[in-house]
Amino acid sequence: MSIKLTVYFEEPFWVGVWERESEVDYSVCRTVFGPEPRNHQIMELAQSLHRLQFSEPIALEGRLRPDRINPKRMQRAISRDLSRPGVSTKAQAALQKQHEAGKQERKELSKAAREETDQRKYALKQAKKRKKHRGH
Repeated sequence: MSIKLTVYFEEPFWVGVWERESEVDYSVCRTVFGPEPRNHQIMELAQSLHRLQFSEPIALEGRLRPDRINPKRMQRAISRDLSRPGVSTKAQAALQKQHEAGKQERKELSKAAREETDQRKYALKQAKKRKKHRGH
């Protein structure tokens, strides 16, 4: 399993994207830092990865990972990653999927709360109506 952190400036905050990749799946987590993060802040987050909310794992198909990677090839991959601004498309898709799931969950919770308040208001209205007609 490998975990990669990409920190970039997204107006007006600094954002970190944690990418967790294993042989079979891939997940991502987005952290908003606010001001530019210091090294000790990043290290604290790295030590408490279990508290971060990663997206649902995305299955990686047909992925073969060699045990040993050629050092020159690894250096090329690192320089390619450093020259690329922002985060990968795969990470953006996973973040979008996580955002949509959270939006759906919030929608369901707000609907349930709204229905509960409507039922409570209706019950109060009925009780008031019964109390009004009780003396006649």
